[in-house]
Amino acid sequence: MRAIPDSIAGYRTMKLSPAVTSLKPSATIAAAAKAKALKSQGVTVYDFTLGEPDFNTPEHIQEAARAAMQAGHTHYTASGGIPELKKAICSAFEREQGLHYEPNQVVVSNGAKHSIHNVLTALCGPGDEVIIPAPYWVSYKSLVELAGATPVIVETTEASGFRLTAEQFERAITPRTKLLLLNSPCNPTGAVFSTQQLEDLARVAVKHNLFVCSDEIYDKLLYTDEPFKSFATLLGGIANRTIIINGVSKAYAMTGWRIGWTLAPVALTAAMDNLQSQETSNPCSISQYAALAALSGPQDCVATMRQEFARRREYTLGRIRELPQVSIPEPGGAFYAFFNVSRHFGRPLGKGTVVNNSTEFCTALLEQSHVALVSGDAFGAPGYVRMSFATGRPILEAGFDHLAAFLSGKSA
Repeated sequence: MRAIPDSIAGYRTMKLSPAVTSLKPSATIAAAAKAKALKSQGVTVYDFTLGEPDFNTPEHIQEAARAAMQAGHTHYTASGGIPELKKAICSAFEREQGLHYEPNQVVVSNGAKHSIHNVLTALCGPGDEVIIPAPYWVSYKSLVELAGATPVIVETTEASGFRLTAEQFERAITPRTKLLLLNSPCNPTGAVFSTQQLEDLARVAVKHNLFVCSDEIYDKLLYTDEPFKSFATLLGGIANRTIIINGVSKAYAMTGWRIGWTLAPVALTAAMDNLQSQETSNPCSISQYAALAALSGPQDCVATMRQEFARRREYTLGRIRELPQVSIPEPGGAFYAFFNVSRHFGRPLGKGTVVNNSTEFCTALLEQSHVALVSGDAFGAPGYVRMSFATGRPILEAGFDHLAAFLSGKSA
């Protein structure tokens, strides 16, 4: 059968929407795809690109999914999630943070990224500004732009541990500011805000009557002495101006199950539920029952994985400190190391390659030494690279050996 010519199919005359035309693919997924392409050629690649635990989903959660299928829970659910899961989300938050929410303040979505999209689409539009501290997760800026709003990027520094200050926040506010998009613990830096730093930001938000969208997906992956503090609990409770983002992906090793959620004021929750009913009908029914088991079942699996991440973090920091002309602020949470490699720009690396930015650095490192990192350019932080240490010790050891050789002008 002959292929239909592009001109007949209409491809050449097709005009895509401006929003999609300007949209770039996720940098982390693109970096992982490059690594997979090399692997498919039989090359051993030390892949540190994706923020994905290497653990399998705990058995009791898998069993709950199997039981849900056998019980016939394979049909449409309520658009914003099954009532049992909404109640479990509220109970878990009250248990851990001491703040009460009702199920009508919860929307369960297809992952935390979808939840953020719902927030921005329901709350923001043309003429609105969303403040985003940099370095930022790769999708934040694009999701704001897809909503028709304007991202306002505020640069933070390595010296500050990549934490936005209240003074920076206030200086960035204009009459068009609608929202602060905050992430602690942070992807890509691992930065964790102290309670005092969060309260300083909260006072600015209250003063200017602004909403704060607090991405708390890494709340259980913390390595500091101070326990996690949700933004909604600050200053005696400011839930009326806080939208919490969370999910089961990171803490329960459930990235592929695609379950995230929002805790938000009732009016916004209703709007997001309506939006989601038109977009996806509902989150996966089986995944919702698995998430219910994750939140309501034994939590020792979370502690076990966090302890292993803590050991990998210590090893990772030790190896980075041994690298020449590289600096890093110590990550307090998540499972990322975000370090400065800019002192190596303009000098021969690997097989004599000279690079001038982080993207060129990551490309040369992958092609010559088979180590896959994500460029800081994608996170709004030129000169830096992100390494995920959510992988086994043997891969970390070999990857650092290859990285060290690359920096010294050698290659694998």
